[in-house]
Amino acid sequence: MGLRSFHLVFISLSSLLLVGFGAWCLGYFPTLREAIYLWIGSLSVVLGLGIAAYGAWFYVKTKRLRITE
Repeated sequence: MGLRSFHLVFISLSSLLLVGFGAWCLGYFPTLREAIYLWIGSLSVVLGLGIAAYGAWFYVKTKRLRITE
């Protein structure tokens, strides 16, 4: 596995973990009514989407690179 592939896998997993954690926090907010769950959940979802956008940009940017292995 090359560095580009590893980077794409790492970014994908990070994005999934952030969005999943955010959904988990936002799921607990209605029952517990603590603002920290709302803030951290929202921040995690936004960061997860931001990392996903970065991953898409990185994929397009490095798609044209010619790498000899």
